[in-house]
Amino acid sequence: MPSHSPNRPVCHHCGGFCVVAITTGARHHDGSRVLLRVECRTCQGTGHTAPASLARAGR
Repeated sequence: MPSHSPNRPVCHHCGGFCVVAITTGARHHDGSRVLLRVECRTCQGTGHTAPASLARAGR
């Protein structure tokens, strides 16, 4: 049975693709590529942003 989670807006900086792998061009000893995994700074790797109503407001 599917679980229903509340709808949250997708991060507009990463479009929901919050983690990317970038190849450095080098290879490991077994032949696999060396990758750097980078997370979106805005959503910290969740792919979603907090709704405006929950955003911190103040002076």
